Amino acid sequence: MKIGIGADNNAFEAKETLKEYITSLGHEVKDYGCYSADDVDYPGIAFKVAQSVNEKEVDRGILICGTGIGMAIAANKIPGIRAAQVHDPYSAERAQLSNDAQIITFGAKIIGVDVMKYLTKIYLENTFQGGNSGRKIDQITDKEKEFSRIPGEEDQGASCS
Repeated sequence: MKIGIGADNNAFEAKETLKEYITSLGHEVKDYGCYSADDVDYPGIAFKVAQSVNEKEVDRGILICGTGIGMAIAANKIPGIRAAQVHDPYSAERAQLSNDAQIITFGAKIIGVDVMKYLTKIYLENTFQGGNSGRKIDQITDKEKEFSRIPGEEDQGASCS
């Protein structure tokens, strides 16, 4: 798989370590920043990774900030994206199996890089299976589409005679 990764300055070191680990698992990594420990705002990085997932430039994404919360909120603003904050083995597994999350997020100030490695491995080893969960993901997708419509959009194709 090709994995997009991004972090803010709070998680720069963790991102660098995690990139090497993901590569050692046999995956390709595309780094979306940040590229130093200098201050940077996380939303732009989250948007880049989420858009690259939507555009199929990468298969999945991993985002890291201080808590993982901001990255998840920002990535989830991109239509079609399901980003899940992960902090334990069960949530890492279920992010994919139950929720078809294309992106996971970590909090560098919450969990250490060794835990991130372990959870990344679990996440990448699992694949969405559909079933009852597929029905629920479809409901989320349908609601997202409903809220994404521009008012009056459905009338634009109608012709008057």
